[in-house]
Amino acid sequence: MIFFRRGSVRWRIALIYFMLFFAVLSLVSVFLVNRIEQYQLSSLKENIAKTISESNLPSYLGAYDSLSSHGEEIQAVLDSSWSSFSEELSVVDERMQICASTNSNLVGRSAADVFDASIIASCLLTGDSGESDSVLSGGIPVKNLCYGIENAKDPGVIYVRADLSSINAFVSQSKLIFIRVIFIALLATVVLGFALAGSITKPINDVTDTVLKMSAGDFSEGVQVNSDDEIGQLGEMFNLMREKLSDTLSEITGEKNKLSTILEYMADGLVAIDLQGGIIHVNPAARAILGLDPADPLPKDYDALMGHISDNISLERVKGNCEIHGAQDIFSYGSSIFAVHYDRFKDEDGEDIGIIILIQDITERQKLEDMQRDFVANVSHELKTPLTTIKSYTETLMDGAVDDPDTARSFLGIVDNEADRMNRLVKDLLQLSRLEQRQERMNFLEGNIVALVRQCMVKVEMTAQQKGHQLNALFDEKMNIRVLMDRDRMEQVILNVLSNAIKYTPDGGRIDVDIDSDGREVQIIVSDNGIGISEEELPRIFERFYRVDKARSRKMGGTGLGLAITKQIVEEHQGTITAESTLGKGTKFIIALRVAAHRGTPNIE
Repeated sequence: MIFFRRGSVRWRIALIYFMLFFAVLSLVSVFLVNRIEQYQLSSLKENIAKTISESNLPSYLGAYDSLSSHGEEIQAVLDSSWSSFSEELSVVDERMQICASTNSNLVGRSAADVFDASIIASCLLTGDSGESDSVLSGGIPVKNLCYGIENAKDPGVIYVRADLSSINAFVSQSKLIFIRVIFIALLATVVLGFALAGSITKPINDVTDTVLKMSAGDFSEGVQVNSDDEIGQLGEMFNLMREKLSDTLSEITGEKNKLSTILEYMADGLVAIDLQGGIIHVNPAARAILGLDPADPLPKDYDALMGHISDNISLERVKGNCEIHGAQDIFSYGSSIFAVHYDRFKDEDGEDIGIIILIQDITERQKLEDMQRDFVANVSHELKTPLTTIKSYTETLMDGAVDDPDTARSFLGIVDNEADRMNRLVKDLLQLSRLEQRQERMNFLEGNIVALVRQCMVKVEMTAQQKGHQLNALFDEKMNIRVLMDRDRMEQVILNVLSNAIKYTPDGGRIDVDIDSDGREVQIIVSDNGIGISEEELPRIFERFYRVDKARSRKMGGTGLGLAITKQIVEEHQGTITAESTLGKGTKFIIALRVAAHRGTPNIE
């Protein structure tokens, strides 16, 4: 039954009525029961106070110079005049002793052992009456009342214990009556609530049934309107909407399906906005470009979505650029470069209603173009000098110098050296290209890096001696530090760093090689006291073709690719290479590699 379904409006209306009446009746019942209880207690206390006051008992007791010494007289008065008093009454002197009581079992006992000593002490101290609640050993609830004795020569109190059992029973009976009344009222409320809710929800259920049919494609049946109230007006408007929707739905569905398919599978990002910058649509490709998760809500406007990335594509700039015709711009976002094309789109009346923005990722294309430009410029520059030299010496030989054997031999030697230089350049370019494209095959084996460094030092030792350098090994050559490496490539790295240190250190210099390890990483440190590198140029030394002193580097035969190749090889080994230098004082290169996770049979010694 839809009327009694948990989520139905009828059920909720009935529940609201039920909860409302339940809350009101509960509050009223609690209030009335509390007032009844308070009234009973107040009446009890007033009656006791009135009885004591009208009996002149406080004045009578106040005439005694000592309550304890006249206990029998006071007891006699209580036995004769208070025998019909329904509550228990006792007289307590200032020493907290019970002098007399309507309960003969209490006479002579300490009040602190029987009564609430706190209200007795307060009454003796201030003369004001006091009260408290307690439960006797038999589970009987009592109200403790304490009254001071007026104008007493010997201070004392009148202590009354009133049995509350009858009052509590009356209150409990009252609660039971109220509970029964609430239960009957709630049953009536549920019945009336469902009846009232039915008159409201029946027209709504009719609309719901019609909507379900419409969702299944049946637009033939409308809503029956039986009244002219708000619900009836809703039914009329719904019928009008159904008619118009039925007329246009087939046309819209076809166009929407075509458009959705195109936008969903576009490789380029597409963003549609209105003229105020409100976002109309963002396709999946645009979300991916802008780093938005498919489940994330879209930003509130265009500038929050992508206008903040660059001033070139802000809403104001985009609107201005496509006032007459479409435009395009380029912007960077993260590590990518994008081209945007945008233009206005119009409604059926030819009025501008928004802007379509197409986003294309041109990062790879831009990188390729930059690499091509850099490659052509650098290679052309590097090949120009040897080619010019070869050309000039060849022309000299052709002009007759070939007839002089000594001159011809000298010139041909120069041509041969320049050809070797070009060959080294091409070879280095090919190796760097393979490394960058991860096409260089590495043969990783576990070996002793200390032994490899020592072997490399032996290979360059003769070159260092020719320049009068001191090549010092500061490490313990007996160490066995194992790393996973390609021996030939790592040897190329160490030889390149050592050769650069020898090359750029003036004659008679000092080159120190040290090895340090913390058990997880090993560092190969090559330091010299050579010409050094300025702080501005130091970050660029690992770039291709970059030379600190270009004229001097070319004179020494470098291609400008050694450190770039070195960096690529070290990174292939998941290591790092860094440099520290001070101009005119020397340079330090630090190669850091991972220590092998286990020790095995040495492959390099």
